[in-house]
Amino acid sequence: MSPSVIRDSPGTERDDMIDSKEASAALADIDDIVQRLKQSQLYELASLAAVWWGVLVFAANLVTWLWPVYAVYAWVASDFLGVGGLVAIRLLNPPHQPHGAAFNIRLVLVFALFFAFGYLVTSVIGHFGPRQLGTFWPIYFMLFYTLAGLWFGYAFVAIGLGISALTLIGFFFIGEAFPLWMAFVNGGGLILGGLWMRRI
Repeated sequence: MSPSVIRDSPGTERDDMIDSKEASAALADIDDIVQRLKQSQLYELASLAAVWWGVLVFAANLVTWLWPVYAVYAWVASDFLGVGGLVAIRLLNPPHQPHGAAFNIRLVLVFALFFAFGYLVTSVIGHFGPRQLGTFWPIYFMLFYTLAGLWFGYAFVAIGLGISALTLIGFFFIGEAFPLWMAFVNGGGLILGGLWMRRI
C-alpha cells in the first residue's frame, strides 16, 4: 500500500495524532520521573555523606569522652577525613552531564568558608569551652542540613531539626557524659539519617 493511500485513508491521520491535553500530560509525567530520579540520586549521595560523617563524628566524640587530652587531634582528623571523603564521593559519583564532569573547586571552597566562619565565631569572637564547642558545631552543621531541606526534601529538615534539638537537650541536661551523648545523638543520628534517606 502506498503512502498516499495511508494518508488519504479516513481516520488514519486522526488516529496517529494526540491532542494537546494528552501531550501535556505525557510531558508532565516525564518531568515528574526526571525530578524523582534527580531526588533519588541526591538522596543516595547525601546518604553516603551522612553515614561517612556520622562514623567520624561518633569516633571523635568517643575519643573526647574516653581520652579528652586527644580530643583536639580527633576532631582535626575527623574534619580532614570528612571533607576528603566528601570530595571522593563527589569524584566517584559525578553528575550526569553530556560532556562529563570535572572536579568543581567550589566544593572545597564551601568547606573552607564553612570552617573559617565557625573558627571565627568559636575561637576569635567567642572563646568557647569544650562543652560549648561540642554544642555549637553540630547545630552549625545541622543549620545547613535544615536549609538544604527547604529545596531538596523533608529528610534533610527532619535530620537537621532532630539532631539540633537533641544536642540542646544534652547541653542543658546531660552532665559529664555529654560527649558520649553526642556520639550517639550526632554521630548515630547522621548514620541513621543517612540509612533512612536510602529507603525514601
